[in-house]
Amino acid sequence: MSIDEEILLDEQETQREMAYIRQVLPIDTKDTYSDDSLLSWVLDAIAAYYYESGVLESTADEVDVDMEEVARYVCALAEQEGKPSLDVQEVRLIAEADLDFQEDA
Repeated sequence: MSIDEEILLDEQETQREMAYIRQVLPIDTKDTYSDDSLLSWVLDAIAAYYYESGVLESTADEVDVDMEEVARYVCALAEQEGKPSLDVQEVRLIAEADLDFQEDA
């Protein structure tokens, strides 16, 4: 597979993920976050949590991820980077939707 084909597949997967997350979020949360803010920052921050926490390196069959901890991490990171203040509960919903999508993929 060429690099262009891989990029296209990745973009298509991202679009499916965004559609899934938008489908499961409550309306008031959907209205707060644009696809750009979800994609370019919140989802990247969630992924950073997984990398930094070691969750991705676990060899256990099932890993218990504390979504509240993920959300607090993302909100703290937003504050550190001077981003607008994020609501922990809204970020938790996004993180849960992201994890559900990843588990179903």
